[in-house]
Amino acid sequence: MTALWTSAAVAEATGGAASAAFDVSGVTFDSREVGPGDLFVALTGESTDGHRFLDQAFERGAAGALVSQPSTHPTVKVADTFAGLEALAKASRARTEARLIGVTGSAGKTGTKEALFAALDRSPSRRAHRSVKSYNNHTGVPLSLARMPADVDYGVFEMGMNHPGELAHLTTLVRPHVAIVTNVASVHLEFFRDESAIADAKAEIFQGLEPGGTAIIPFDSPHRDRLAAAARQYADHIVTFGSGEGADVRVLEAMRVQSGGTFVTAKLMTRELSFTVGLPGAHHVANSLAVLAAVEAVGADVALAGLALAELGGLPGRGARFDVELPGGGKALILDESYNANPSSMRATLAVLAQEPADRKVAVLGAMGELGEGSARFHADLADPVIAANVETVILVGESMAPLARALEGRVEIMHVADAAAARDRLTATLRAGDAVLIKGSNGVGLSAVVAALGGGKT
Repeated sequence: MTALWTSAAVAEATGGAASAAFDVSGVTFDSREVGPGDLFVALTGESTDGHRFLDQAFERGAAGALVSQPSTHPTVKVADTFAGLEALAKASRARTEARLIGVTGSAGKTGTKEALFAALDRSPSRRAHRSVKSYNNHTGVPLSLARMPADVDYGVFEMGMNHPGELAHLTTLVRPHVAIVTNVASVHLEFFRDESAIADAKAEIFQGLEPGGTAIIPFDSPHRDRLAAAARQYADHIVTFGSGEGADVRVLEAMRVQSGGTFVTAKLMTRELSFTVGLPGAHHVANSLAVLAAVEAVGADVALAGLALAELGGLPGRGARFDVELPGGGKALILDESYNANPSSMRATLAVLAQEPADRKVAVLGAMGELGEGSARFHADLADPVIAANVETVILVGESMAPLARALEGRVEIMHVADAAAARDRLTATLRAGDAVLIKGSNGVGLSAVVAALGGGKT
């Protein structure tokens, strides 16, 4: 089996010095995730220092480490391990001939990335690589690049941001051939003056496009023209996706199927395709169009991509669904959207709940973060989507949910609690057979603990 990196290659890429010869099959900066044969990158930060966990990493099977301090273990020593990780990422990018796709957006990044990977990796004669989990920030993106084998055919990289300028740097590391913006919504408003500024920050992903590159943007977004104007400076091709007349890749027909997904006939750039989106919800249909546009752009097989879309399931915290067997008999359906939340994704997942057949619909909604001065209004504005979803009981978690509690008063049964532990207790006490329960909130609220208490959240 060919090594991902040799100690000599790591030393050459980073300008470091190897203390011994070793080969590695993976790269990680989390000592808890080290597996046999990995390179452990000992990052230093304000709250921790990876060098403290070198012994633990090697006990777990690390073959070598990237360090900036002396060690008795097999290492490559550099002046700065974060700079070393970025250098390794750049070396990985330089040695590959793969077609690379970058994905950003206010919502749907991880799901779109996973769908793209499934679509591109389905061919028995092609190999794809993607960033795992939500490794989409200043450390996650270079780590994902450093993990990419030299001989893959495709690479898919998720890129996130919450401040201007962050994507501009990440995209120049990835240097994608195709760059996707899934959508633009009111997130991180604590750090931006308005949604237009968020659109500008998302559009930074186009700055890293390779010559001949393709920008894929949402046709139905009010920021479409702004995104397109930014893309024209860097992209040779601009492809729009959506449901509106005039989109380059668009829905011609859509019909909900018995499983909860959607059967779609879509116009692509070169053909029409009928396929099933396995996950329920209009937002997943929209993301599937972006996926197919990217698959076409890199010259991969769109028919195989359509089959992959039909087979996709939800990820823990992002659309996973499971049944809870209840002590008195019967079961309840849990819709796990606990990983994160913003006003747009809250509305989208409440619309999914609205379509679920159930004796009773329950929503456990956690506060949304980073909304700035408009936070109270954004929370209160969820009242109508909650009512439209025919929710009978809502459990609101966190002080920021007070405006929504007031807006819903007298319209549904409301339980307003302080934290995830209280939400768990209220939900388990009220859960009954035939319920469909949506659990969604910003990651900091910790609603994944509620999901875990019900037996979900496992990968």
